[in-house]
Amino acid sequence: MADELELLRRADPVPVDGPHYGEGPLDHGAERLLNRLLHDRPAARRRVRLAWSLGATLVVAATALALLLGGPNTTRAVAAPRPLVIRTDSTSVSLKELADRAERQVTAPGAPKLRKGTHVQSWSMGMSDDKPPVTLPEERVVRWKADGSHTELVVATDPRQPGRPVLRDDGGAPHLVEDGHVLSRQTYPPSWSDAPPESTPPHDMARLRAYLQEASYTRTPLTTPELLDAVGELLGHWTLGARESATLARLLADTGGLRPVGRVTDRLGRSGEAYEYRGAGTRRLLIMAPSTGAVLGLETVFTKADPEYGVKAGDVMEYSAWMR
Repeated sequence: MADELELLRRADPVPVDGPHYGEGPLDHGAERLLNRLLHDRPAARRRVRLAWSLGATLVVAATALALLLGGPNTTRAVAAPRPLVIRTDSTSVSLKELADRAERQVTAPGAPKLRKGTHVQSWSMGMSDDKPPVTLPEERVVRWKADGSHTELVVATDPRQPGRPVLRDDGGAPHLVEDGHVLSRQTYPPSWSDAPPESTPPHDMARLRAYLQEASYTRTPLTTPELLDAVGELLGHWTLGARESATLARLLADTGGLRPVGRVTDRLGRSGEAYEYRGAGTRRLLIMAPSTGAVLGLETVFTKADPEYGVKAGDVMEYSAWMR
């Protein structure tokens, strides 16, 4: 499965323009692989969504993990990632400058095009009222077809420890699964929704702001954290092209509240410019490509300890890392 997943990582999503939403479809080998993963096995269990409420302690989780992963001869799977580290020797780049760079890329030869679909690795801290917190690293690949249908493949994988077991919870006790274990494979019928975020994102900054506001189901202007949430929702449906990335970078620069903090290396080994928003007890970190302004990732970290829930300052709440 690890080899199969690697093939999918190297395969681009299907673009929106052209005979099959554009040029650059999956090569034949990757297409056959995706079809086999989606159809050759019995129907997968419904994807587990970690919409958990704060209510259990990380102390309990540590005990569970010690029992689950303990032993000197056991290959350990680290339950939680560490926050991304800002390079102290780096010079921060303003969002305005980054947006200027992104706009210069729009007309560059070979500039990426907008594609419907996404390829993302994510991790989140899950907590509930009656079970220990559980981490679930996932990789999700969504492909859209010319007839409006789409496929979704979700596997358990941890980019920090390729080949190591991954911790997951499917409603029972936390347990380990192999790296590349298929969590869900689904095929969805044609859908032609014209509502955001299913509809094509616009290139104009004012229209994009309205688009993200509608995608967030609100009639009031988005706050900075709400805008970051909306960006995550957008990238959960679309892989942006150079023009869309430039428009989004300009919108983020115009919004305010995001402070440039320097250069980071993300969990996929990519270099990015980091922009920070600090809220009540959390820090949001937006990671963007230095030359193109494309959004590479989002990370949320607790900045205050909460002994009631066993949360320590510096604990990662969640992150997402998007790929083309």
